[in-house]
Amino acid sequence: MNYLEFEKPLAEIEGKAEELRAMAKSSPGMDVSKEAEALDRKAETALRDLYKNLTAWQKCLVARHPDRPHCKDYVEALFTEFTSLAGDRAFADDHAVMGGIARFNDQPVVVIGHEKGNDTKTRIERNFGMARPEGYRKAIRLMDLADRFRLPVITLVDTPGAYPGKGAEERGQAEAIARSTEKCLAIGVPLISVVIGEGGSGGAVAFATANRVAMLEHSVYSVISPEGCASILWKDADKMREAAEALRLTAQDLQKLGVIDRIIKEPMGGAQRAPKEAIDAVGKAIETMLKDLSGKKPEALIRDRRQKFLDMGTKGLAA
Repeated sequence: MNYLEFEKPLAEIEGKAEELRAMAKSSPGMDVSKEAEALDRKAETALRDLYKNLTAWQKCLVARHPDRPHCKDYVEALFTEFTSLAGDRAFADDHAVMGGIARFNDQPVVVIGHEKGNDTKTRIERNFGMARPEGYRKAIRLMDLADRFRLPVITLVDTPGAYPGKGAEERGQAEAIARSTEKCLAIGVPLISVVIGEGGSGGAVAFATANRVAMLEHSVYSVISPEGCASILWKDADKMREAAEALRLTAQDLQKLGVIDRIIKEPMGGAQRAPKEAIDAVGKAIETMLKDLSGKKPEALIRDRRQKFLDMGTKGLAA
């Protein structure tokens, strides 16, 4: 288990319990079951207390936890007959974005998501979930395909933001993000988005301009990272804690603001402690949201989606 900076007290308690059990294994006559159980209860209480009132910055750390389930994990667990479709038919295949045709509860769908990777090799290969222009153009191609064959689109958002490299800018990063956002608004099929970790800037909006937007309880969604915001406003990246509070990037804040439609509860201690439980909760939420949108005509889906974000923009200007 990888512990976050604010979980150090918990790490000490759980570490002591593990030490006791290791000693008991090496000394068969030693009985430490009562002491270990007492430590387990203490750890459970500490975990509950830690996660009861997480700050915005702590939620950022949880959302970035390397052990959280990623897009690939959700696709493998929730979808069947997944067929990956690669490339943007213009430049290359961006491995930071995975997508294809699949079945969800035996219903044909198109699924698209950011994939960060789960070890050094795959994280480099996936560019840490930061898509380049060809990634967004691949998403546009998949959304066109979904629209043509009347397939619902499900997007799984988990990105620090679009890749800011020179090559990406030369190939039209801003234009690709804008066109992907425009395509989200234009397709006449149900579009559901779930923020499973980080929802960073336009790189997330390009996938999350949906009929229904959900967030995992400890995920975050913002126009800029707290570190980036702190660097711009205070010229000091160490003020990221203050920036995180000011950005109102938590699922709880965003639901109050009307940016998202629902919060998906995570297991105690975050999705990284019980990935299967978290994935199942996301699956149930997707099922409910799909049922809400089933039977709606293409014109109604487009109109409602556009009106939703128009109203959101109006509220933002008023605020």
